[in-house]
Amino acid sequence: MLSKKSQYAFKALSYLVEKRNEGPVLISEIAEYKKIPLKFLENILLQLKKSDVLDSKKGKGGGYFLKESPEKVNLAKIIRLVNGPIAMLPCVSLNFYEKCDNCNEDHCSLHDVLIEVRDASLKILEEKTLLDLID
Repeated sequence: MLSKKSQYAFKALSYLVEKRNEGPVLISEIAEYKKIPLKFLENILLQLKKSDVLDSKKGKGGGYFLKESPEKVNLAKIIRLVNGPIAMLPCVSLNFYEKCDNCNEDHCSLHDVLIEVRDASLKILEEKTLLDLID
């Protein structure tokens, strides 16, 4: 399930994509327009800035803006930055792998099925970009 934090990140990013040719956007504008709690949004945008997805400008005319063009940032990257693993179990995660307790991965039918789910999900999330989020 996509966390509320990820949902808010995608809402904010879609707004920044829509406004990308108008310069930096104030956090308060994003929060108001997309109905995101301001404090929660501040943390999300700061995290995305630290991960080089966003940049910001201070002072008059300041705010947040996309660091790269939206067609270069895939949705899988954002989910991993904000939410963590895409896989439903840690034993099938590509970037956040952990062995499951009391499980033999060589003979686990759930493991095998969830690898297929992960791969199908990743195929879509890696092909779709921030540009796909706007109408």
